Amino acid sequence: MATKTQENFEELLQDYFAKLPKVGEIVNGTVISVDNGAVRLDINGLMTGVIRARELFTESSEYANISVGDVVEATVIEQENETGEMELSFRIAGYQRVWDRMVEHVGDGLTIEAKIIHANKGGLMVQIDALTGFMPVSQLAPDNYPRVQGGDKNRILEHLQALVGTIMKVKVLDANQKDEKLILSEKAVWEDDQKAVLESYKIGDVVAGEVSALTSFGAFMKFGAGLEGLIHISEIVWQRIDHPKDVLKVGDKVEAQIIDLNKSKIYLSMKRLIDDPWKRVKDLYTVGQKVKGAVHKVEPFGLMVKLDSNIHGLAHISELSNKAISDLSELKSMFVIGEDHEFEIINIEPAEHRLGLRLAGVKPKKQEKKTEEKVEENKEVVVETPSTEVLEVKEEATE
Repeated sequence: MATKTQENFEELLQDYFAKLPKVGEIVNGTVISVDNGAVRLDINGLMTGVIRARELFTESSEYANISVGDVVEATVIEQENETGEMELSFRIAGYQRVWDRMVEHVGDGLTIEAKIIHANKGGLMVQIDALTGFMPVSQLAPDNYPRVQGGDKNRILEHLQALVGTIMKVKVLDANQKDEKLILSEKAVWEDDQKAVLESYKIGDVVAGEVSALTSFGAFMKFGAGLEGLIHISEIVWQRIDHPKDVLKVGDKVEAQIIDLNKSKIYLSMKRLIDDPWKRVKDLYTVGQKVKGAVHKVEPFGLMVKLDSNIHGLAHISELSNKAISDLSELKSMFVIGEDHEFEIINIEPAEHRLGLRLAGVKPKKQEKKTEEKVEENKEVVVETPSTEVLEVKEEATE
């Protein structure tokens, strides 16, 4: 028969084991020693826990410099080892805390620092605390974006590799611990900074700056306190051009007018600061007038003809010969860029910036045919408006 003392001891023992944290639980403990590659904790006065070797998690800033007296979190990996100590891990608890913090940053939008540790053709591998995240090329701020002509992947990689080892300010776009996916953005930090600066600007303002990059769809211009906007190719000059490099080069000092502010994106126009020459085209030219013009471009649909420094006309392929011209190669054999020819003006439409020409000596076509030509002309010379995501496709830009 058990004595009172034995019963009390058994109850205390049961109570002791009931209070012991289970494997996988996170416990708080006070550091009582840091030596010989191990850290020991007092676990609520119940027992001593030990963290050693790879479970120390020294790659995390939270666990790298702990000292006696610090209260820390650890995860139980074994309730009692051969020496009677509880085996603990900073690594498991630390990873959970870091992931929880990253999930919080998705919501709070806090700016944090990250180190670039590796580059590939798609973007950058980034270290935040003990986690490795990824920053796609599209999430780089303009200053670090690889502006490579034609999107050459090898040159893009060279640009990205130059960023390895640098510290960037970033925001967390996505944090999924289950899939171990951590997506970061430098551009989001830049956009926030840009929004704050943009509050001092409005549509219609004229700004002075410098051409920072040229692309097939337009020119980028830096101005103000680190701002950058797009001048679409259709907003550079009033006449039609094939590429912004025809009239601009990187480093040119220019003025432009703000024509749209879309969140952090800025759209600019140079041509709106200059009088539209097409407003007075009828003062210079009339229908039926014979004029000399230089072939500016040979297209499948006809010739772009330069009448003066501002006005270009279109001579449709059907207005260039009394016989049908079979294809572009035949057209190019008949007309050389830069060569002068005599033309007759057959229509002038100032509002559409359109002037139709017929090569001198070519007989007029029937009205029905002309209707078809006008449809074709409209189809070929249309200029697209800038995309709202142009700042994300600057891989075509030239340095």
